[in-house]
Amino acid sequence: MSEITFNANLREKAGKGAARACRREGRVPAVIYGGKKNAVNISLHPVELEKALDLRDFYKSVITISLNGKSEKVICKDVQFDPVSDMPIHVDFMRN
Repeated sequence: MSEITFNANLREKAGKGAARACRREGRVPAVIYGGKKNAVNISLHPVELEKALDLRDFYKSVITISLNGKSEKVICKDVQFDPVSDMPIHVDFMRN
């Protein structure tokens, strides 16, 4: 399996409007949930995400997300794609 690491930024707000604002800034909104902790809204750099999505075992890999100097181990549960451009528009991660 590949070693996948994302450098993420924290998103202050949740919801459709906040996700659209994140996309206007050129980032991909995402969420980390599970592990009996509160969900964390983050944003990812689209180039990093697209390179990782090209990997054969992306959905099976344990992914490290660096956020504010801390790292979390997650797995990808879902990626939503734009139906026209086929670009990722949202990612769901679940804690290990």
